[in-house]
Amino acid sequence: MKKFLTATVLSAAALTLAACGGDDASGETKGELTVGGKNFTEQFVLAKITSLYLEENGYTVDEATNMGSEVLRQALESSQVDLYWEYTGTGLVNYLGQDPVASSEEAYNIVKETDAEENAIEWLDMANLNNTYTLMMQQEAADDLGISSVSDLAEYVNSNPGELTFASNAEFASRADGLAGVEETYGFEFGDANIVRMDSGLTYQALNDAQVEVAMGFSTDSRILGFDLLALEDDLGFFPAYNAAVTVRSEVLEEHGELEELLAPLAELLDTETMSELNYLVDIEQQNESEVAKEWLVENGLIEE
Repeated sequence: MKKFLTATVLSAAALTLAACGGDDASGETKGELTVGGKNFTEQFVLAKITSLYLEENGYTVDEATNMGSEVLRQALESSQVDLYWEYTGTGLVNYLGQDPVASSEEAYNIVKETDAEENAIEWLDMANLNNTYTLMMQQEAADDLGISSVSDLAEYVNSNPGELTFASNAEFASRADGLAGVEETYGFEFGDANIVRMDSGLTYQALNDAQVEVAMGFSTDSRILGFDLLALEDDLGFFPAYNAAVTVRSEVLEEHGELEELLAPLAELLDTETMSELNYLVDIEQQNESEVAKEWLVENGLIEE
């Protein structure tokens, strides 16, 4: 693996807390912050990168990770979490109730303006990290069936109903910008009997083990490469932009005015390729996400060894 690129409801079962200490040059903490995260590898890594970086810059940090999107958003709104990395597509569709937008800049501008005005939640700098949804198949199986795009998949499913089984997490199966939207846009339907629900991280393994023929995934997940899977081309451009940015309550930003400028280098350095590399180290090479996060921060000169 090459070196990193440098350029008011919480479920007890879904909450993991880890405290870190941080002091500035004078030996006094700048304050306490709780960094949230969702329940998949990329979010664990992003939360750890942010926590270690804030700790290095004088904050005392708690982590609250391993949560679903809705639970984490509620935690932010209810002041149980101070900040976390969110995706523009999720904010736009799930929290603001608007239609998906394919343009990264347009989606970001809408959520940034609307969330600040309506919910007192600020979106900091957007990273060039677009973790949109994708539909996947085994490369060999897709080649055998002549499928390379979602349109190809739709045509095959319509011609061979009930033949292909689809693995999905519960969120994708129920979201407007998930399975229902894909099926409506492309004009096909797997059927309830052919949909197997499982945790996000299991869909890749299920596909790799040929337990299913098609699975949902995320475009930055390195298991696509590691398992020789094919991310089908979204040839009708259905899936919206899911660029990552730190979201933080306005009151927290007012109290800690330096946060926006302080966190800007993270957004500048984290892009889709870099995130895929970090995910690869955790998911494929089985490295600890804390060590992966620390090494990336050190290599980019953001924290000391």
